[in-house]
Amino acid sequence: MTDDDLSFLAGSLPAPLRQDRIVSIVEGAPGMVRTAALAASLGTSEVTVRQDLAVLDQEARIRRVHGGAVRLGAGSTERPFEETAVEHQVAKAAIGRAAAALVRSGECVVLDVGTTPAAVAEALVARTELSDLTVVTNSLTTALALERAVPRFTVIVTGGTLRPLQHSLVAPFNNTLLPVIAADVVFLGGTGVDVAHGLTNVNLPETEAKRVLAATARRTVVVADGSKFGRAHIGVVRALEDIDVVVTAEAEADAVATIRAAGVEVVVADGEDTPGRNHTP
Repeated sequence: MTDDDLSFLAGSLPAPLRQDRIVSIVEGAPGMVRTAALAASLGTSEVTVRQDLAVLDQEARIRRVHGGAVRLGAGSTERPFEETAVEHQVAKAAIGRAAAALVRSGECVVLDVGTTPAAVAEALVARTELSDLTVVTNSLTTALALERAVPRFTVIVTGGTLRPLQHSLVAPFNNTLLPVIAADVVFLGGTGVDVAHGLTNVNLPETEAKRVLAATARRTVVVADGSKFGRAHIGVVRALEDIDVVVTAEAEADAVATIRAAGVEVVVADGEDTPGRNHTP
């Protein structure tokens, strides 16, 4: 029987067989399989597919992510900056603008490594009314992006040992400057955000650097698109109770509600509660 035959018959399959077919499709894919694509392949509705994905995720047969599913274990290893930079670009740009709207002239800002904090940097540069801003970062990519705003901005690089995968500076020698910095806000990225573990990351050297960065600031803002919600990885960066704000986009409403129910402010950058939508910071 061909794949076309299976696609034609899938709509009438009992749930267990339909879910087996979903697992087969997801495991055979190189990356995320979208809900719409699964529905088309199975000849059923997206609502039914979402219900199946919820069951399969609970049974640890696949991992459900925003917009679809990935095979179990996918995303558990670190990926290069250039690879993740092309994913969720619209969401990251929206998060960057919403996060940048929280910053005021004269403040000291700490920016983490990663593609979403890099989007915050781009949005800060675009805010031409900002002045006398000090930005501390351990990301060479972010430092170069901020260079366009000098002398409006003072850009400070932490120093440390270079990690080429993220163009980041980590231990040893990255903790000489940071203990003498008293920042207003730190923007942290990561690879997972959930209620039980807070902000997590797949790489332990990066995790330790993020923890040191967070200790410098009076306020912690996590910037993460919806695909990071409900995920936890090996390195715990910041417990949920130590996070002041999460700025996100392309996030499921129930995932946002779960974080809010835990007492953390969540700004949905592509929603009605986006900073700057109704006021100017």
